[in-house]
Amino acid sequence: MGQSLGLTAYRALARRAEARVAPPEVLRPRGELLWIHAAEPGNLIAVQDLALRLIAARVGLHVLITLPEGTPPPAPQGDPESDGPVFDTVPNEHPHSIAAFLDHWKPDAMVWVWGALRPNLILETALRGCPMFLVDVGTGGFDGRRDRWLPDLTRALLSKFELALTRSDAGRKRLVSLGMRAERVEVTSALMAGGQALPCYDSDLADLSRALGGRSAWFAAQVQAGEIDTVLSAHSNALRLSHRLLLILNPASPDLAEVAYDRAKARNFDVLRWGGPAMPDDTIQVMIVDDISDRGLFFRVAPVSFLGSSLVSDQGGSDPFEAAALGSAVLYGPRVRNFLPSYTRLAAAGAARIVNDAAALGTAVSRLIAPDQAAAMAHAGWDVISQGAALTDRVTDLVQDALDMRAGSA
Repeated sequence: MGQSLGLTAYRALARRAEARVAPPEVLRPRGELLWIHAAEPGNLIAVQDLALRLIAARVGLHVLITLPEGTPPPAPQGDPESDGPVFDTVPNEHPHSIAAFLDHWKPDAMVWVWGALRPNLILETALRGCPMFLVDVGTGGFDGRRDRWLPDLTRALLSKFELALTRSDAGRKRLVSLGMRAERVEVTSALMAGGQALPCYDSDLADLSRALGGRSAWFAAQVQAGEIDTVLSAHSNALRLSHRLLLILNPASPDLAEVAYDRAKARNFDVLRWGGPAMPDDTIQVMIVDDISDRGLFFRVAPVSFLGSSLVSDQGGSDPFEAAALGSAVLYGPRVRNFLPSYTRLAAAGAARIVNDAAALGTAVSRLIAPDQAAAMAHAGWDVISQGAALTDRVTDLVQDALDMRAGSA
């Protein structure tokens, strides 16, 4: 009786909100759809990374990520040629808003990333037979006024999740004290972005490695127009100490490739455009790469990478975990707001260093190109990449099993 009174009171309040029933502009993709709700905007990069890993793990899977009202979608991650997650705003708690949302997206499974549980949305999703999992649970999150006044409602919500994954033993005890069955709570690592291992063709890797023949190379990726001269100046500085060093320069857009080529030639560099039949020989000092899809190859062959769109650009930087996941030490500029948590983690571990100009970049490249220095940073980067693996692996298993069971009963 207490539970029904609490729920009745909450739903009466929720009906005072204005219903939003207009369908989303994005059509529901065909096939299986996993819905992930990112309740905490500060962890969006990690949520998006989890989505990309799930997409890679299951052929044909699509992922919807919902965000709290007023939260802009994060910067794109992963391979732009592949199918990434789609984004929508979570519906408000009016029953009509929730019905319109669920009727449109028809999720096959749901992962709620810890925080701000929405009773009507969770209960209605459960009524539709959608398996739900609560992940990255901390000790807080049930300390608001609603939870104090309606503990029966909190208990009812937790009972709808098939399993909860918590960050600590303290989080597990908190959930059990709130009424969740102990056998439905597991302790895993916290949710952290871990980067994607970008692909490359084995034949390209073998051919380029053979052409380099042990020669050192560094990779400047996603370089904006205003950063090209800085990178070329840094390479001039680095060549004074490492005469055979090769710069692999990837402009941020294909139309900048010709600009980068001309500027390198104007500085009397011997330059090659990647993509033709020729491989860089010992005379080539700069290789221009205009295809962003090849960066997985160059992160593999370059022990040091400078990640552009970070010195003079307002683009907000690029994902440093792409480089770290493939064993490349990371150099970057100060303008990395879109991926600041990721850079902070890598820098704190000694896997990334910030540079502010050509002199600092050239000095850093010269120092880090030494095998022992690059290896130490690469090892630190791998440690960071691996920190959230336990949670990611467990969520992947849970989602795969839930979707398999749903498909088998269809």
